Amino acid sequence: MPSQQAPFIVQLIPMVLIFGIFYFLVIRPEKNKQKEHKNMVASLKKNDEVVTSGGIHGVVVNIKDTSIVLRLDENVRVEFDKEAVLILKKKAE
Repeated sequence: MPSQQAPFIVQLIPMVLIFGIFYFLVIRPEKNKQKEHKNMVASLKKNDEVVTSGGIHGVVVNIKDTSIVLRLDENVRVEFDKEAVLILKKKAE
């Protein structure tokens, strides 16, 4: 008595559904977050208040090609990679 196998397309449907769900729940939101972060970093201006990935709060003093200089306190300036900025607290006026 030969066993019956489901057609290949029927076996493929659950895998396609799993990939679709994974795409819409994980991949797509992550791409949107990356795009928003890139736009936020590109829009940084002098005197913006920011928070870095290390939790350091500072004010943008100078913007270079790939880095920014933050003022942490009076006469304390530190240079960070632009990608280290996570949060823009207040835009410059």
